[in-house]
Amino acid sequence: MTSNRKTLSLRLGGEDETPTLGQTEILAHAIEHELCVRALYNRGRIILAPHILYERHGEAHVDGVVLERDGAKPAEVKLGTLKIIGLRDVVMTMEPVRPMASFDAHDPKYAEKILAVIGG
Repeated sequence: MTSNRKTLSLRLGGEDETPTLGQTEILAHAIEHELCVRALYNRGRIILAPHILYERHGEAHVDGVVLERDGAKPAEVKLGTLKIIGLRDVVMTMEPVRPMASFDAHDPKYAEKILAVIGG
């Protein structure tokens, strides 16, 4: 005789959910203090040097330099845009951010709402 046992499962937040307030607070704090963060982004581990946290079309974004992705350095160092909704397990590190010389906080794409900016 077999019995049907109920199985409990844990479901982590889906990608369609809004980011937690903690994630944006950690990113804003890291930008204010010019520190890198570690996070999961689209199922990959990254180290990010965040430069600006802003809203565009009602969604939160962060522009920064990915210093490491899944343990490897990227082929090209560039400023990229990441949607906050895709970030998970954001943790601030003690590694300082070296701002990119080409970063322009007055770029029109940041015009909607800036939440935090490096050197600001």
